[in-house]
Amino acid sequence: MAIVIGQPAPDFTLHETLKQQRSLRDFRGRIVVLAFFPGAFTPVCTTEMCALRDRLDRFGSINAEIVGITVDPPFVQAAWKAAHDVGYTFLSDYDRSVVTAYGVAFRGLGGMEGYVCANRAVTVVDKEGIVRYHWIGEHLGVEPDYDAIDAVVAAL
Repeated sequence: MAIVIGQPAPDFTLHETLKQQRSLRDFRGRIVVLAFFPGAFTPVCTTEMCALRDRLDRFGSINAEIVGITVDPPFVQAAWKAAHDVGYTFLSDYDRSVVTAYGVAFRGLGGMEGYVCANRAVTVVDKEGIVRYHWIGEHLGVEPDYDAIDAVVAAL
């Protein structure tokens, strides 16, 4: 499925680090920055998630929320969040349904044939659930343009 700017974001329900279920619709009324990343405890992912963490106060002041999504299990995400003092939501797409629905599935990480993880991608969803920004990395080592994300969020 292709994500289309100006169209509704596909809804989903995933497990949070505390293993509670959270849906995209739970965030309705807030701007949501969906940050897809390949895996916890990897260098580029850690840099990216911490760069987003450092924007948390600014985003929170304008009713925006960051949601990290990876295929890692909830307990791995919880350990990563604790290790890096991250205060935003992480969701586990362990069945790969959301990375598939958002068109950000990455196959063959590290040459592991058959392994599917999230590509590095960012989708910004407005307060009404409409996609306003969608970026997919050219390869896993490319971080998003944080200034572009800031600008989109600030404009909403």
